[in-house]
Amino acid sequence: MASHTKPDIRAFFDEATFTVSYLVSDPTTRIAAVVDPVLDFDPASGEVDTASVEAILGAAEAAGLTIAWVLETHAHADHLSGAPLIKARTGAKIAIGEHIVEVQRIFRPVFNATDLAADGRDFDQLFADGERFMIGGIEVEVLYVPGHTPADVAYRMGDAVFVGDTLFMPDYGTARADFPGGDARTLYRSIQRLLALPPETRLFMCHDYKAPGRDDYAWETTVEAERRSNVHVGGRVDEDAFVAMRTARDATLSAPRLLLPSIQVNIRAGRFPEAEANGVHYLQIPVKAKPGRSVPSLA
Repeated sequence: MASHTKPDIRAFFDEATFTVSYLVSDPTTRIAAVVDPVLDFDPASGEVDTASVEAILGAAEAAGLTIAWVLETHAHADHLSGAPLIKARTGAKIAIGEHIVEVQRIFRPVFNATDLAADGRDFDQLFADGERFMIGGIEVEVLYVPGHTPADVAYRMGDAVFVGDTLFMPDYGTARADFPGGDARTLYRSIQRLLALPPETRLFMCHDYKAPGRDDYAWETTVEAERRSNVHVGGRVDEDAFVAMRTARDATLSAPRLLLPSIQVNIRAGRFPEAEANGVHYLQIPVKAKPGRSVPSLA
């Protein structure tokens, strides 16, 4: 049994991408993990900044923590991962769920990513459902919760669960399920798995967008609160009703602002494609025509 049930948790909110990263540590051993770190990226200029990662590293250093893990809940479509910088500074292992290989296989041809092996080897550790590992004296259980993507996992540490994009705060609802490989019915079942946890379990979101009527960002709730009042799945919402709602809602959503850079970087565990002969790293923008139109060509 783990010697501590409550990890120390510090949240870092990136308003540019509405993403919450977490520095999670065992208060006795001072061993820590970072969950879903953000690399700052400006798509208009192509500039990368490491301020968000530096804030986490600085906090860890000030608290005397040793970062042993970087835990990704999935290959994010709305921000680039800061995992490689944390690994370079600390030696931490980068981990994700084993089904990342499905996401890699989906997107490898989309970006013509010939440098990507699509077998998960860019990550240091691929976790299976139910697998357990330690952060110091804290035991972590991996929960496979697909639907938003085919590869989502949540990390359960004592009374805390980091749910990734599966759930949002009760007044905002649930994640979209229309990305390639996503599935609303699968998402509903994954959510039910999380809601079957003890009611006092604390749930930590990966994103918050301030639901209408709420003045402040928020990212911590409980299983009980989600069961009672989540606007998409709370109360007695059944699977078919959820699938109908989620499918209709997803049809109205635009692609995330950082979708194309995020996916091609994050399926590589946060690394950019190799630099070309001029020393510059390039990201791909696949071009496709709208239905009934064609892509202009000089041929």
